[in-house]
Amino acid sequence: MQPSWVDILPLILLAGGGFLVFCLGGFWKGRPQGLLFGVALATAIAAGAAAVLLRPEQPQFLRMVETGGYGRFFTSLLTLITTLSLLFSYQYVRLRGIGGDEFYGLLLLSGLGMVLVASALHWLVFFLGLETLSLSLYVLIAIRKPQSTSNEAGLKYFMMGAVASAFLTFGIAMVYAATGKMDILQSLSANVQAASSPAMLLGLSLILIGIGFKVSMVPFHLWTPDVYQGAPAPVTAFLATGSKVALFSALLRFTFYYARNSVWSDYVFVFWILAFLTMAVGNITAVAQVRVKRLLAYSSVAQMGYLLMTLLAVREGGLFAIIFYLSVYALMDLGAFGTLATLSEEGEDIDALEDFKGLAYVHPWRSALLTVCLVSLAGLPPTAGFMGKFILFRAVLQAHYIVLAVLGIITVIVSIYFYFKIIVTLFMHPTRKKSLIPDLDLFARIASIAVFIAILWLGLLPASLLSIITRIVSSLSL
Repeated sequence: MQPSWVDILPLILLAGGGFLVFCLGGFWKGRPQGLLFGVALATAIAAGAAAVLLRPEQPQFLRMVETGGYGRFFTSLLTLITTLSLLFSYQYVRLRGIGGDEFYGLLLLSGLGMVLVASALHWLVFFLGLETLSLSLYVLIAIRKPQSTSNEAGLKYFMMGAVASAFLTFGIAMVYAATGKMDILQSLSANVQAASSPAMLLGLSLILIGIGFKVSMVPFHLWTPDVYQGAPAPVTAFLATGSKVALFSALLRFTFYYARNSVWSDYVFVFWILAFLTMAVGNITAVAQVRVKRLLAYSSVAQMGYLLMTLLAVREGGLFAIIFYLSVYALMDLGAFGTLATLSEEGEDIDALEDFKGLAYVHPWRSALLTVCLVSLAGLPPTAGFMGKFILFRAVLQAHYIVLAVLGIITVIVSIYFYFKIIVTLFMHPTRKKSLIPDLDLFARIASIAVFIAILWLGLLPASLLSIITRIVSSLSL
């Protein structure tokens, strides 16, 4: 059966939409921000609708991109992240004069790269997707050129991204040298002799290091707080959610394929140590932070630790648990950083903890959303974060990693302190005397309501999403 280009329509829409935004900005006099935003938003919504509604004739396209359940799910999730990021960013970038074609076009192209990373079945497609998302984010992070912190963040992310790409390139080359395959499934499902060769083990280790940089895995996380603090708040929201979800969905696929091989046991101890260090360092370091963006950055590191912990149980229910938690994590972090964007004055982003004093009495609805996101990140009921962490730890315990699960639960208890430190500041301090925070615009209001409802809905009634994930996992297990 001949491949149909309709099967990759979401990719075509994101690429074409990004190109159209750049053309409109380049050839339309005045570069109307409303039009550029409208085209970008319509593109992201159309790509997401195509991923949800279309039923591809084949589960893969030219053995390069997966169009089956797993690929379509993460395409839908990543286009949703892109759409919500656009909604949260419209007023922010308009007030600061950075909402031109470069912002909206690069956001779409970065979303395209994320979808390619999550859906890649070929090492070359994976690498090209990673570079597409990374190059776009380098510019988005440093887009506020007058601000030295933004420029510094862009430079740091560029340097760390270049190092990560180098590790990944050498790792892919070593895997190809060991197996002679560029197909991801075939290379990771190689015979025992090839899978246990020094070249293969070195290649996989280098790939893990490269992905570790991107997902802020300890000890490759040191760039995270500086970049999150310096980047514009909507870009931080997009970076903290989209890139993490895309890279971790790829890592999850790699681990699921490789765990079928008997050599997988060689990596169990490595993941055990990395998961523990990432959970512990992320949560303990966050306790001492007095700037909210840095606190949430270390929180993001810790969240990756919980996912790494569950990778050990990838064949015993961990796959199901990780897919659910990635969906929940995207909503929680996007809501938290998106709310920071809406609460920021036209100068610097709101960041210092003392700037949040009494905000709940001035901006109650935004403070309520931020509170729900923080409670969910802490893993408390009745939010989606509680359900997500419950499923994660259940999978780890069922896989008999009891010590690691206990250590993880201890770090969750530690995290409750610093999340509630922000909530206490919001609600239990005198009202700010003067506020230059702009009113919430329509688009940010829509995004806020959507995130608020989704977090509570998935915490109270998660069955619909769980049933979808069950079907995806069943199809992968065949």
